[in-house]
Amino acid sequence: MTFRNATRRDLPAVLALLADEDQVLDPASIVVGEAHERAFAAIEADPRNEMLVLTDGADETDETDEVVLGCLQLTYVPGLGQNGQERAVVEAVRVRADRRGAGLGAELMRLAVERARERGCGLVQLTSSKRRTAAHRFYERLGFARSHEGFKLQLKP
Repeated sequence: MTFRNATRRDLPAVLALLADEDQVLDPASIVVGEAHERAFAAIEADPRNEMLVLTDGADETDETDEVVLGCLQLTYVPGLGQNGQERAVVEAVRVRADRRGAGLGAELMRLAVERARERGCGLVQLTSSKRRTAAHRFYERLGFARSHEGFKLQLKP
């Protein structure tokens, strides 16, 4: 398996993972819109953001043969708390529905935490929808604690 920064070629597979976490969608069926292109370009250009993928590593010399098995976004946030250390925020964690239960999600998160540690982050944080109770158990098994109550304010319909 390969853990690496996503490339533009991975964008349909990442969007397929984000579109439906309960079934496998064919990345070729995903329409990549202009907003997706802009968002991916912004993530790629920003040194405080990383879109990461875990692939089957089928052919490390030819990414076109790789299958994206999972993804997540890491954002590094500077702050005055934690003695001025950055914190890593994990978003958009997904593993292909047909590959769950084999430890890929735990490996994906382990690699993300290690990446944050190497960068010098003081903590890793994430939010998870209240309806994703299986995901909550998964994060708790990995050592994440329910330490805060989250709030969101939707700005656009």
